[in-house]
Amino acid sequence: MHLISINIFQLVAAGLFGAVLGSFYGCCVFRYINGQTLTNPRRSTCPDCGHTIRWYENIPLLSYFMLGGKCSDCKQKISPMYAVIESVSVAWAVLLMLTFGPTIQWLMYMFFGGLMIVASFIDLQTFILPDIITVPGSIAAVPCAALLTPLGWEGALLGAGIGGGLFWSLRLLYRGLKGVEGLGLGDVKIMFMIGALAGPQNLPLVITVSAFTGLVAGLIMMAVDKDQEYGSMIPFGPFLALGSMLTILYAEPFWNWYLI
Repeated sequence: MHLISINIFQLVAAGLFGAVLGSFYGCCVFRYINGQTLTNPRRSTCPDCGHTIRWYENIPLLSYFMLGGKCSDCKQKISPMYAVIESVSVAWAVLLMLTFGPTIQWLMYMFFGGLMIVASFIDLQTFILPDIITVPGSIAAVPCAALLTPLGWEGALLGAGIGGGLFWSLRLLYRGLKGVEGLGLGDVKIMFMIGALAGPQNLPLVITVSAFTGLVAGLIMMAVDKDQEYGSMIPFGPFLALGSMLTILYAEPFWNWYLI
């Protein structure tokens, strides 16, 4: 991990910025799922009664708990997913600040982390990784990683090619053997983006962490509800995002420890 000096002001600023972005991410997720756009409706409303959310009811994290997780008008429960998304965004912003400090790398990874957070929570609800997120993210990842990280053009392009190419090959192989889709094109596209950001040397770590966390989640869900085969119904996109985010944060100290 980078040896940098971080003060409490920078951590608080990062957390607040992450909270505000997390509120926006939640809006993106729920509007996409409900077939709405970011501009229509202009103001957020309760999905049950249509109550317009007031500004003080829309303070990241605080409002959810102050309202007791319920709409102030109809008292119907508000999905806890809003608070979860905001919490993940805060954690991501703070951990990035601890790792990279107030640098251009922090800003870059905040952007791509935001894309992965939104895509992941949409995938959890719909089993779709939207092209509107994965395609621009894949296109932007290569030049950003090449220009703003030590990977350079060779590392970024090689990582993107290996990541996307591997999952494209796995997709074709599974379909050929089973006759059904096992991996969607969304997984291929997000792996192109992740490969560019992580680089070829870190792709095994990304895939290992993703597979392990996905397996654990599948086993837990099957244990909770033994009547349904949840293990085969969990989208893999969120675990690819989790694996890549943990790799971005902790690959350097992990390899330093592993290679000692």
